[in-house]
Amino acid sequence: MEMPQVRQSPDATAKIIVIDKTAGNAYYIRSGYSMKKPPDLLPLTPPVFHILLALADEERHGYGIMQDVARQTNNALQLGPGTLYGCLKRMLAAGLVEESEERPDLELDDERRRYYRMTALGRMTVRAEASRLAAAVSAAKVKLGLAGGK
Repeated sequence: MEMPQVRQSPDATAKIIVIDKTAGNAYYIRSGYSMKKPPDLLPLTPPVFHILLALADEERHGYGIMQDVARQTNNALQLGPGTLYGCLKRMLAAGLVEESEERPDLELDDERRRYYRMTALGRMTVRAEASRLAAAVSAAKVKLGLAGGK
C-alpha cells in the first residue's frame, strides 16, 4: 500500500487524504474541518448514515449506537467495533458528530464510555442523504414499475 498523500480539494476548502489506490480506484478521507456544505459529504456510506440516524434523537455511547443501528435495519446491518469506531473517528474529523461531556447518572454508567451527539452539520447532512435516498427509491419505483411510483 502506498503512503498517504495529502492534497487540497478542488475548491481549496479542505484537505483530501488519498489513502489507497488499487486497481485504478482512489479512496479518499476528507479532513472536513472547513467543509460546511452537506452535499460535499454525500453520498454517505450505509454505516455512517445509520450512525447519524442513531444519534438523531439522543446522545449514545458506542454500544448503544451499535444496538440502535441493528434495530433500525432489522439486523441487516450489524456494526462491529472496528467499523463503528473507524466511522466515528472520520465523522468527528468531518464535524458530523462530537463527543459529549454530559453523562447520565454516574452510578448507572461506566465512566470510561464515550458519548456522541450529532452536530448541526451532521443533522443537515443526514437530512440531505435521506432526501437523496428517497429520490433514488422513487426513481427506481418508476423505472421498475413498482407500486407507489409516480
